[in-house]
Amino acid sequence: MFTDEQHSEARARMVEHQIRSRDVGDEGVLRAMETVPRHEFVLTGALGSAYGDHPLPIGHGQTISQPYIVAYMTEALGVGKGRRVLEIGTGCGYQTAILAQMGVEVFSVEIVEPLLANARATLDRLGFRVTTRLGDGHQGWPDEAPFDGILVTAAPTRIPEAFVEQLAQGGRLVIPVGETIQDLKIMEKRGGRLETLYNLPVRFVPMVGGGE
Repeated sequence: MFTDEQHSEARARMVEHQIRSRDVGDEGVLRAMETVPRHEFVLTGALGSAYGDHPLPIGHGQTISQPYIVAYMTEALGVGKGRRVLEIGTGCGYQTAILAQMGVEVFSVEIVEPLLANARATLDRLGFRVTTRLGDGHQGWPDEAPFDGILVTAAPTRIPEAFVEQLAQGGRLVIPVGETIQDLKIMEKRGGRLETLYNLPVRFVPMVGGGE
């Protein structure tokens, strides 16, 4: 068993050595990463690796992303308190919690029912107020659009048109795209179209649903 103090120290080391040292500099993101208890979102057998510099399996063929990637994507989204964000792929709820910790209003969609149930229970237990639903992320969440940002945690082979339609003007889309070789695309909606700001090579689990 690990004590709360040990977990807190592990988070501080994670932020200092894995995130800040790799040029993630948004203080809101860094504070959230140092505050949210990542170990609460991993499987019991992985508690000793919860703050390691790598992704971890969470069951049902899905993973919790490497801490650096979570921080990088959150910073790239460019949102803060009071902004409305659509998250595609709730997973274990860790990325959801990071956004909520920053004061973001989160709407999160998950297609795997047991994952959503577990994430919802963890988020509720830790006091994070987010809105979730079970569904195919390719459709987004039209009833709650537009969104100031859309963050996608699984890789489609192409960008769903629903994301373009549901993103507000000036909003950002952060999304891994591709099959075996993927690019994490940071895009901004300008004049009704998405423009790519920059890419990062990544490896994410495939995005299911959407007839793919």
